[in-house]
Amino acid sequence: MDPARERLRFLLDTVALQAEHLLGTDQRLFVEPFTPERALQLRSDPLLAERLDAFSARFARLQDTAGDKLLHALLICVGEPIGSALDNLDLAARLGLLSTSSDDWIAARTLRNRMVHEYIRHAYAAARGLVAVVGAAGDSAS
Repeated sequence: MDPARERLRFLLDTVALQAEHLLGTDQRLFVEPFTPERALQLRSDPLLAERLDAFSARFARLQDTAGDKLLHALLICVGEPIGSALDNLDLAARLGLLSTSSDDWIAARTLRNRMVHEYIRHAYAAARGLVAVVGAAGDSAS
């Protein structure tokens, strides 16, 4: 097998594993809705804080791997030119390689950034970000 296909296979396996881990964390974190009131408990509930950390990190890692590395490797394997991240997303959408629009991927990236950088200081932003992530995941699954 050529190196590009080996890399693609490795990244596909990695994304599947990352998604499995994210799903497990999702099931534990969202046993009950993640509301702004629940987000206010982050300082006093270390288990909730750890689950939110795990969810945020796993979502970010999956989004980075799928949106950056996997997409890049996939475009190489199908013989397409590599451009900027936005150009790659638009190209993949035009080729039918994405199950959602490139706008959805950009929205996921924005959510990733909000979750990684804001949740620790802004409980309401954490709740909004998590609700948006879970909603987006549900939309793309359907």
